[in-house]
Amino acid sequence: MTDWTAVAERNARSVQTTVGWIFWDPGAVARYEALGLPEGFAGPLGYIAARAAPLAPAGPAAVTAAFGSISPPGIAAVFDLLDADGFARVWAARDEAVLEGLAAHAPDVLGPLARFGPDLWTVVDALPLVGRVFFGAHLRMARPTDPVLSGWHAVNCLREWRGDTHWALVAAAGLTQAEASVLHNAWLGYEADWLARSRGTTPEALETGWRALEAKGLASGRDVLERGIALRQQLEDDTDRLTGLPWQLLGEARAEEFAADFEPPCELLLARVDATAGPNYQPASRIRVGR
Repeated sequence: MTDWTAVAERNARSVQTTVGWIFWDPGAVARYEALGLPEGFAGPLGYIAARAAPLAPAGPAAVTAAFGSISPPGIAAVFDLLDADGFARVWAARDEAVLEGLAAHAPDVLGPLARFGPDLWTVVDALPLVGRVFFGAHLRMARPTDPVLSGWHAVNCLREWRGDTHWALVAAAGLTQAEASVLHNAWLGYEADWLARSRGTTPEALETGWRALEAKGLASGRDVLERGIALRQQLEDDTDRLTGLPWQLLGEARAEEFAADFEPPCELLLARVDATAGPNYQPASRIRVGR
């Protein structure tokens, strides 16, 4: 019997990396600045705008709910800067940067993206929508005619479907944005509060999160207890368990082929994140210390 949880855990890293490297890519940032996003902040604001574009008509509160980990003030700032056309322009600029960056930094992923795209779209169209609002919003976007970009968008849909599933579990555990970031940070072994601050969590929200974790018996002072680490591990395990379906739909042989074809170029893309942002960024692509 195929262990679909293990398949989901393995392939999630390549799915995340195939998409996530663009968040800090200088080619994308330069395009966002050319569209008028403020210099020095165009990277994070452009990331929010490009990723949020499918759900932007619903407003900043809906986007905050969908993103989960990104602080509300950052999302609100993007909505202050952009109208509907602005979100669409950032989305298009991001797509240009994706094609340019993949060709420059991980050309070996171009063929797999083009080959897997049609099958991945078949999987995307078969995935359940209930509770996956952000994933569902992506389905309204036009699918690219370029086969590489089309494959990339199909992978992105798989990423957002997994993300929606994960945040449903976080919400069911009764965790806020700040609490979830604190637990994730400790689970990864990062320096204190790094992850929450990197996502724009305000000092006030962070302090409230620590106090809440302490009240729940998950932290003591500014240290996450073993119970907190265990909860974060359970969230990760449950996410893997509940996201095996796309790979089941793709089939065992193709799921293994996906892993073989995407893992090597994704190591190059992760190295690109190291160079453009730093080794802590893209935490979903990082192998946890001690595992």
